Amino acid sequence: MITRAYAPLDRYLQPGKVLVIYGPRRVGKTTLLREFLAHTSLKYKLDSGDNVTTQQTLSSQEFKQVLGYTEGYDLLAIDEAQGIPQIGQALKIIVDQMPDIRVIATGSSSFELSGQVGEPLTGRKRTLTLFPIAQAELLSRFNRYELRQRLPEFLIFGAYPEVIESPTRSAKIEAITEIANSYLLKDILALDRVRSSRTLTNLLKLLAFQVGNEVSHSELAGQLGVDTKTVLRYLDLLEKAFVVIRLGAFSRNLRQEISNRAKYYFFDTGIRNALIAQFNDLDQRNDVGQLWENFFFAERMKHRAYAGIYANAYFWRTYDKQEIDLVEEREGKLFGYECKWSPRKVVSAPRSWLSSYADAEFSVTTPENYLDFLT
Repeated sequence: MITRAYAPLDRYLQPGKVLVIYGPRRVGKTTLLREFLAHTSLKYKLDSGDNVTTQQTLSSQEFKQVLGYTEGYDLLAIDEAQGIPQIGQALKIIVDQMPDIRVIATGSSSFELSGQVGEPLTGRKRTLTLFPIAQAELLSRFNRYELRQRLPEFLIFGAYPEVIESPTRSAKIEAITEIANSYLLKDILALDRVRSSRTLTNLLKLLAFQVGNEVSHSELAGQLGVDTKTVLRYLDLLEKAFVVIRLGAFSRNLRQEISNRAKYYFFDTGIRNALIAQFNDLDQRNDVGQLWENFFFAERMKHRAYAGIYANAYFWRTYDKQEIDLVEEREGKLFGYECKWSPRKVVSAPRSWLSSYADAEFSVTTPENYLDFLT
């Protein structure tokens, strides 16, 4: 069994507060919750936001109904809580009127759940984001040598739990394809604001081919035959639904630095490959550099979240094409990471980087040393 970073959940629970666990569908939120409940000594009630009766009770806003629903329990756990209208108001009633109770709410759709719980639960919640399985989590099953040996597998198929647990190549392809086709866009396509699932899918495919490259919103709009505002709105939804991550440009207003462009990476490389139906081995493809860059960016994001590293993330590039793939601004310093799948020579920091930010650090990440930055 792979030990997840947030296990056990006891350390995050507090009386009178709601523990909110976000994350993409199929990353293991329900499994994490059920494993905790299987070992807790607390008297708990487990329910689902898909339960119509629960939806009616908790969305009623009636104190008698809501408090009667939780009476006698030490812990209330609601899976897929975003399915309950006004869930934030209901949880506020519960924790305000029952200050000794503990509450866990999981949700796959951040733009729905965060919008519902954000303001009502101000000062009454703690938020965790669960990602596809991180390299550091896999150390509970594999040693560092074995992880490096399996690296091509992670680049091609990603790190969703059921994909990692699938025993064969064909089973992995089937699993990640099912996730991409049946679960990935489920929440987004349920919204009235998304008028065309085809446009959304085509946008994702365009992003898949441009991983690691600066993206022009107007060019995307032209290729899709929609206006720029629609592209921006769809990109925002894809970010909030844990499909892609936007990386802005770092600049301190130096004349030669690019400051108004963005790159987009996928939360999981397997999803990216499933969208373009490309599962060839690494020696048979021309996008290994893109996959490696996306993989390191996503894994570094997981590492920061799980290790409590607070940082702003950017890429850096000048008009004369000096660049660094990932820049973290933290603790009053800059840390640059350049991703190289197979460096043929020693890679040095760009001249403009050294001259402009003399105190900044610079590292080159390769398949040989990447775990040093992720564990």
